[in-house]
Amino acid sequence: MTDKEKNETTEETESQAQAEEPQAEEPQAEEPQAEAQPEETPEADEPAPEPEAAAEEPTEEPAPEGEEPAAEPEPEPEPEAAATPAQPARKPKRKRMPRSERHKHSKPKRERPAERRPIVRLPKPEHVRGRSQERRGVVVSDAMDKTIVVKVDTVKAHPRYKKVVRRSTKFHAHDEQNAAKVGDLVRIVETRPLSKTKNWRLAEVLEAAK
Repeated sequence: MTDKEKNETTEETESQAQAEEPQAEEPQAEEPQAEAQPEETPEADEPAPEPEAAAEEPTEEPAPEGEEPAAEPEPEPEPEAAATPAQPARKPKRKRMPRSERHKHSKPKRERPAERRPIVRLPKPEHVRGRSQERRGVVVSDAMDKTIVVKVDTVKAHPRYKKVVRRSTKFHAHDEQNAAKVGDLVRIVETRPLSKTKNWRLAEVLEAAK
C-alpha cells in the first residue's frame, strides 16, 4: 500500500469515529422525555439483572447420593472478653448490708385458733410421800448437844465367794430431847439436811443400855 492509501484509510476511520460520538450522546438528550412520562412502579425502575453476573455465579454441583454434603465450618465468634479487660465483681460485705436486703429465712406460720382457750388450772394432786429409809443401830456417842452418833452394822454375803462380810457405818442423827444414851439400840429415820453431816433424826429408843 502506498502512503496515500494509508492516509485515506486513517481519515476514513477518524470520520467514522466522529460520526459515532453524537450517537452515543443521544440517550442524554432523551432524559427529559423520560421525566415527562408517568411514574412507573418501583419494580420497573430497578435495572434487570445482568446476564453476565448470573453466568459468573458458580453453580453448585449436586453431591453424589452416597455422600453427605460436608458441613461448612462455622465462623469463630470474636472473643469479647479479650477486648474488654476482666474486672472481678466485688460482693458487698455482709455486715454493711442493710437489714432489709439481707437473706431472710422463711419460717412456716403456725395456724392459730380463732378463739383463745381460757386458762384452766387443774387441782394439784396430793403427793404421796414415799417410804423414808430407816436404820437400826447402837448409839456410840452422845457428847454433842442434840446429836448422837449411831453405828449401824450390815451383814452381807459376798456375791461370788458367798463369804459373810460384816461392815459398819456411822450416822449423825438429831436428838431433840437428848433421850438416847451410849449403848442404846435406836431406830433413826432419814430427813432433810439439818447440818453439814446430819440428815437423820431419832425416831425411837428400842432398847436401853444395860
